[in-house]
Amino acid sequence: MQPPPKSKGGKMLSLVNWRLKVTINDGRALTGQMLAFDRHMNLVLADCEEFRKVRPKKKAGEEAAPEQEVKRTLGLVILRGETVVSLSVEGPPPIVDEDKKNALPVGPGRGMPAGRGTGMMPPMGPPSLQRPPMPFAPPGMPGPPPGFARPPGFPPGMPFPPPGFGGPPPPG
Repeated sequence: MQPPPKSKGGKMLSLVNWRLKVTINDGRALTGQMLAFDRHMNLVLADCEEFRKVRPKKKAGEEAAPEQEVKRTLGLVILRGETVVSLSVEGPPPIVDEDKKNALPVGPGRGMPAGRGTGMMPPMGPPSLQRPPMPFAPPGMPGPPPGFARPPGFPPGMPFPPPGFGGPPPPG
C-alpha cells in the first residue's frame, strides 16, 4: 500500500485518518486509525488492536514450540511518543459515505436547551391574529392592584400588560 503524497504540513499530517501499524519498544505492534499526533510523536489511534508474540512454556524433554501471535482489541489508544520505534502504513482512510457525513451521531436522546420548558413570549403573530387581553386574571394570580393605571408614556394602542408579561413577578 502506497502512502499518500507528501502534503505541505509534512509526512505525519498526510497520514491522519490512515490505518497504521506502530511498533513500540517492548516488541508489541499496534494497528489502528491515526486520529492525531504531536511534536513528541504521541499518537491517538482509533479502533486499535494489539499484536504480541508469545513463546509457550517449555517443558523438560520437549522441543521449543513456535512463537504464537496474540491479538487483543483495545479501542481508542493514546500512545506516548517515547515508546514508538516504527510506523508503517497498513491501509487508506475509511471511505466516508456522503449521506452519513451530515447525519447526526447516534446518542441516547435528543439534545435540548435547559430551561423551564416554556418560551419567553407566547406566539402572537400579526396584530389581526393577536389575542385580546384577558378580561380577568388567571386562577391563582391576582389582577392589578386597585387604582393601578397605565404607566405614563405607555402607548395607547398596546394592550396592558404587554404580551408575554402576564402580571407582577412572583413574591420572594
